[in-house]
Amino acid sequence: MPNQFIQRSTALVYSTMTALLLLSTANAEELNSTVSTETGINKAASSSQKRVTRLAQQTSDLLAEYRSVVRETESLKIYNDNLEKVVMDQRAEVVSINDQLEGLEATNRGIVPLMLEMIDTLGKIVENDMPFRLEERRARVERLRDMMDQADVTASEKYRRVMEAYQGELEYGRTTEAYAETLPTTGQTVEFLRVGRTLLIYQSSDQLTTGWFNPTTRAYEDLPDRYRLEVKEGLAIAKNEKAPNLVMLPVPGAEAGK
Repeated sequence: MPNQFIQRSTALVYSTMTALLLLSTANAEELNSTVSTETGINKAASSSQKRVTRLAQQTSDLLAEYRSVVRETESLKIYNDNLEKVVMDQRAEVVSINDQLEGLEATNRGIVPLMLEMIDTLGKIVENDMPFRLEERRARVERLRDMMDQADVTASEKYRRVMEAYQGELEYGRTTEAYAETLPTTGQTVEFLRVGRTLLIYQSSDQLTTGWFNPTTRAYEDLPDRYRLEVKEGLAIAKNEKAPNLVMLPVPGAEAGK
């Protein structure tokens, strides 16, 4: 009997231990399964968070790009509006310039004959005036005539040069000068004294010859010896070698030879 009890007790212990062992194994497997599931969930959650973060960044980048495009579009619109105004203004300016050119062409047709007439008149003035610096003044008139045939000189520049030549002629009437030049009648180099446009006197360097251009006879004539020192004094004053002073010179229209 005792042996049978011991055997049954032992069998019960073995059965209990086996049951506990099986229970423990089942719990472990369930725990491992739970841990594995939680780990998978965490990994999935982490992966989802990464995707959310990436999507959020992409959304932010797209929003920034959209805002940039909007700003650029607004800037382009402002630029295009301004450019359109500039183009319209330029078109209006082109029309205005074309109108001015048409008017200028008409003005040129009227002013060119006038300038040619002015140049011819200037040439006559030079030929009929006192013959001071005659070659220089004739050359200026010829340059003006040549200029009128030059296509690279504008009408306004031609007119300016013509008026400049007239201004130069006017200045002769308000100035006095002394200069050396060849006497046309003898070929001798003498000193000329020009007083405005009214008096032209000359004297040789040795003072043996003193004369004037007589506007009445339009000829070079000798002056009496009494004018020799007066002319010498006048030449010195004109050359700023002496202070201005009163000198007695022949007056056009008077009998200088007496």
